[in-house]
Amino acid sequence: MTFYWTTVESPVGPLLLTAEPGGALTSLSVPGQKNGRVVEGSWRCDPGPFRAAQEQLAAYFAGELKEFELELSAEGTAFRERVWAALDDVPYGATVTYGEIAARVGASRAAVRAVGGAIGANPLLIVRPCHRVIGADGSMTGYAGGLERKTALLTLEGVL
Repeated sequence: MTFYWTTVESPVGPLLLTAEPGGALTSLSVPGQKNGRVVEGSWRCDPGPFRAAQEQLAAYFAGELKEFELELSAEGTAFRERVWAALDDVPYGATVTYGEIAARVGASRAAVRAVGGAIGANPLLIVRPCHRVIGADGSMTGYAGGLERKTALLTLEGVL
């Protein structure tokens, strides 16, 4: 299967976007991201499938867009997909804790680490807002894109 990719400049650095042949966004990652996507030789560089994503990202960074409306296609375990769906429900300008996400997906308090792992494996940074998850004490904890970017995104959204 041919995947498509492009890069988009943003206030938090260059963003690598990938999509499947039908145009659904499969990942959005940043340089240095833990477990971030790397372009493979068989992939096709083509900005065409990413027009809507580029427009919505520009509007988001301009403070004009609060909710992305993009076709997403990220595959994970059933547990990860439940966690990612819970991330989609965290509104712009709000934060939740890992424990709150665990409760939303019906996981026990003991499963908070597994929830953290699922959040860390989110392949769609920014559009699936894992940056809105904070520590129980309100601290800025883990973000695959780096804490500096997490802080910048939460500042943009008026949280900090």
